[in-house]
Amino acid sequence: MKINITKLIESGYADLRPSEKLAADYILDHLEQIPDLPIDRLAKKAGVSQPTVLRMLKALGYKGYKDFRYHLVAELAKSGDKAQDDGQTQLMYGYTLDKKEGLEEIPVNITMTTERMLEETLKNFPGKTYRKVIEALKAARLIDIYGVENSEVTAVDLLTKLLYLGLPCRHFTDCYLQQIAAGRLTDQDVAVGISYSGESKDTVDAMRAAKRSGACTIAITNFKDSTIGKYADILICTSQDQHFYGNAIFSRSTQILIVDMIYMGLISSDYEHYVEQLNKCEKVVRDKAYEHYRKR
Repeated sequence: MKINITKLIESGYADLRPSEKLAADYILDHLEQIPDLPIDRLAKKAGVSQPTVLRMLKALGYKGYKDFRYHLVAELAKSGDKAQDDGQTQLMYGYTLDKKEGLEEIPVNITMTTERMLEETLKNFPGKTYRKVIEALKAARLIDIYGVENSEVTAVDLLTKLLYLGLPCRHFTDCYLQQIAAGRLTDQDVAVGISYSGESKDTVDAMRAAKRSGACTIAITNFKDSTIGKYADILICTSQDQHFYGNAIFSRSTQILIVDMIYMGLISSDYEHYVEQLNKCEKVVRDKAYEHYRKR
């Protein structure tokens, strides 16, 4: 069971400076040892300066190191959480199927791997980037969504959620039509390209065309240095190196997480307006329900 301090550090991780992330990483990996470490020893073990540790803690909302340790000790005592030291939370990180593995072991291993990937996604999605995505989508005249193969599932999910909110958007399953549509965008539009590898040629080509058209481009991918990132004004990286026979077996887990974040962020940004849109959709869906027809 994860304590609140761990969740707090992970949620604010993406907005930290590189040196502050070193301090955060050490704390996350040695939570139960921290109460016994004075700040100078913690800084030395983390390979950073004491001011860096303090900046990191203040960025997370703590008054100082004493305040942080007080809350940490209280949470550890309350939860009795020993999971940070026994290695169980990271046991299956980067999990690859072993032919000798028993069938009954797979569900728990897959679950643990996916959980770790979702945590990494949270750590690598800065709040500033999140806000830019929400603002760009709200202001768009038209939203184009590109994705092929595995990522097309995510593209359709994003399309569905944006349509529910009344936002003008489209997604073509034909890659040729995606590129034609991208070439017709303007600087008032937004293009969203979804590719786990960031190297899917059709998706990259569509993003390149959208970029040349002047549209704001948003890329959802796994790797920061992938090709699709070259054509992204806003880059969202899930930063997980899991591959399976050249494909991304877990890719949709992190992609769908990003889509859900975007969906909820939009609703939160103008709650009354989007709830009204959802109510309209709810009436349409209700009229299509089987039970409704049976009552007729």
